[in-house]
Amino acid sequence: MAKSQVNPTRMELTRQKNKLKTARRGHKMLKDKRDELMRQFLSLVRENKELREKVESGIRACNSNFVLARAGMSAEALNVALMSPKQEVYLEADTKNVMSVEIPEFKYKTRTSDSNDIYSYGFAFTSSDLDDAVKSIADLLPDMLRLAECEKSCQLMAAEIEKTRRRVNALEHVMIPETEANIKMIKMKLDENERSSQIRLMKVKDMMLEEAHRYDEKNGGVGVYAVEIEESTGED
Repeated sequence: MAKSQVNPTRMELTRQKNKLKTARRGHKMLKDKRDELMRQFLSLVRENKELREKVESGIRACNSNFVLARAGMSAEALNVALMSPKQEVYLEADTKNVMSVEIPEFKYKTRTSDSNDIYSYGFAFTSSDLDDAVKSIADLLPDMLRLAECEKSCQLMAAEIEKTRRRVNALEHVMIPETEANIKMIKMKLDENERSSQIRLMKVKDMMLEEAHRYDEKNGGVGVYAVEIEESTGED
């Protein structure tokens, strides 16, 4: 039985049919969107897992190199070596649309193109372990930015997948069954009205025939003969 109250008219039946057609088309589009979002989400999750393992491993290696550098140098010498960096990094944040989801996109550029500018000290009074630590951090920067992109993209896509899933379920389990029930109810009501009209017409015809018989009894059979002629003429 339909949950909403609708007028059992042919115009309302047409409107409900159009509504059902639109709902089914929207349901299919949202299912396709949900499936594509899920596919890209799983791909990002796998990439995020690999990047996180790589970044964590790189950070552990950087820490190990800094520990070795600290063991071979005094604290004052280490602080002086890292006090005035020559290289600068500029981060550019942008967004791109993926299945109506605005996910972040990070790009960076350095102040100079010389790769040796990451070393802000001379090599005469520092250990090679410090060079390895600084180089490993510089090499790890692109992976860290990509990891930030993936993690934020996964969060945004997960929220969009959940929202799309709720819409698909609302269409599939609420709107489409309710519209189908409304259409069925309207058809049944229209059929019932049509049968009632036919019954009324048949009743009127019986009343007219009964009246014609009474008239025939008064006029010696002329009325019945006239009614039979009219019926035969109408059938032809």
